Amino acid sequence: MSNVGSFVKRFRDVMRNDAGVNGDAQRIEQIAWILFLKVYDVKEQAWELTEENYRSIMPEQCRWRNWAHNPDGKAPTGDTLLKFVNNELFPTLKNLSVAGRPIRERIVQAVFADANNYMKDGVLLRQIVDIVDELDLEDYEESHAFGNIYESILKDLQSAGSAGEFYTPRAVTDFMAQMIGPQIGETMADFACGTGGFIVSWLKELEKKIKLTGDYEEYQNSVYGIEKKQFPYLLCITNLLLNGLDSPKIYHDNALIKDLLDYTEKDQFDVVLMNPPYGGSEKEDVKNHFPKDLASSETADLFMAVIMYRLKQNGRAAVVLPDGFLFGTDNAKINIKTKLLKEFDLHTIIRLPGSVFSPYTSITTNILFFDKTGQTKETWYYRLDMPEGYKNFSKTKPMKIEHFDPVKEWWFDRKEIVIDGFDKAKKFSYRQLVEEQEYNLDLCGFPHEEEEILDPYDLIQRYQNKRASLNAEIDRVLEQITSILEGDDQ
Repeated sequence: MSNVGSFVKRFRDVMRNDAGVNGDAQRIEQIAWILFLKVYDVKEQAWELTEENYRSIMPEQCRWRNWAHNPDGKAPTGDTLLKFVNNELFPTLKNLSVAGRPIRERIVQAVFADANNYMKDGVLLRQIVDIVDELDLEDYEESHAFGNIYESILKDLQSAGSAGEFYTPRAVTDFMAQMIGPQIGETMADFACGTGGFIVSWLKELEKKIKLTGDYEEYQNSVYGIEKKQFPYLLCITNLLLNGLDSPKIYHDNALIKDLLDYTEKDQFDVVLMNPPYGGSEKEDVKNHFPKDLASSETADLFMAVIMYRLKQNGRAAVVLPDGFLFGTDNAKINIKTKLLKEFDLHTIIRLPGSVFSPYTSITTNILFFDKTGQTKETWYYRLDMPEGYKNFSKTKPMKIEHFDPVKEWWFDRKEIVIDGFDKAKKFSYRQLVEEQEYNLDLCGFPHEEEEILDPYDLIQRYQNKRASLNAEIDRVLEQITSILEGDDQ
C-alpha cells in the first residue's frame, strides 16, 4: 500500500458515492467485514505454512484470495461482484457448519451471523476491496502501521452515534493495564469487551514479559471476552487477529444471561479489566439470573455483580464506573457496595475528568481498583484534574497516556493532597466508608465551582440518578423511623 495513512480517507471518498451507505456508522461496519476477510486470509496463509494438513473452513470460492485479490485487474466487479457477495458469500458464511470446530474457525460464522453488505454499486465495492487488498499485512512494518490506522477507525466510532459506547480511549485502557501489571500464566477477562481495547492493552503489557517459548503460548491463551452486539464483536475479532492472536477466545453472547450462582472456579479469572455499559437497562427477566439483593435495573451494577462472582481468589480488577455507582443508595447498589467492601479490598479509586469519554458522553467516571484478598481496610482516592492548557478533552484533543503521569507518580508514593481547600488525594478507612459515609463513595470529587457544560441527555441522566439516589435515601430513613416507632409500640 503506497500510503497507509490515507487509507481511511480513500475508503470514505469512495463510499460517499454509494447510495446504500448512510453515515459513518454504516461506513465503518462495511469496512469491518471486508477487513476481517483480508486479515483472516493472511492468518490462513501462515497456518498453511506451519500446519501440514490445514483445511479452511470456508469454501474455496469464498476465500479472499479467490474473489477479492486482484493482482491483474481481472477480478469480478459491477453486478457480477455484487451478486456474488449478496447471494453467495454472505449466505455461505452465515450458515457455515461450525459444530466441533476450533474457535479460530467458529469465529468466521460468528462474525457474519448478523453482518450486512450495505453497498449497492458493485463497481464502487470493487474499488473498496482493491484498497484493502493493497495492504501487505505480512510485512511487519506495514502491518504495525495499519494497526494504528485500525485504531483511528475505532476512534471514529465515538462520533458515529451510539456506536461510541464500544470504544474506551486507549490512554484509559493502557493506564489500567499498566497498574494491574499482567504476569505470564494469568488469565484476563472483559465481559463487555466492545472492540477489544482492554484486551489489546493487556496483551501489550504482557508481551513485555515473554522470555521463553512456553510464555508465548500462555500469552496467546491469556484473554477471554464476551460482546453482546454483533458490530463491535466483528471489530474486536479483527482487532485481535491484527494483534497476533490466532484463536481469540471472544464470544458473541450476553454475559448477564447466565445464573450468577451457577459460576464455579473454572469460570473465574485472575484479572478483570473492563468498562461496563452504563446508563442503560436490561430486560426485566435478566434480573432473574441474579440473587434478589443484587438484582438492579442498571447494567453497570449487574456487571459489577458478575465481576465479583467471576474473579479468582487473590485476583485483581480495574473497572470504569460512573459517579452514579459511587453515590447511589438504592438497595441493589448498597448491597453491591457492601459485598465489594466486605469481601474485596477496594484499595484505590481514581476520579476521572468528565470529558474523558467526550464526545460520546460527559458523565463523570471513575476507575475502581480492587483485589479478592479479603475485606477492605482502607481506600485511597485520587482526583485526576485536567492537564494544564486543557479545558476539555475532545476528538481533536483526546486524553493521552502521559496525562496519567501524576497518578502514576502518586501511586507508588501515596500521600494525602489538599488543593484550595478541596481533597485531591485522601485515605478513608473501612469504618469511615461504612459507618460515617453509609456507603456513599462519592468522595474527593471535583470542586463544585468547576465549570461543566453537559449534553442535555447527560444532564437529564445525572439528574435522574441523583433523584433516584435521594428517593432511596428518604425511603431508607423512613424505614428506620417506622421500625423504631413500631418497636416503641410493642
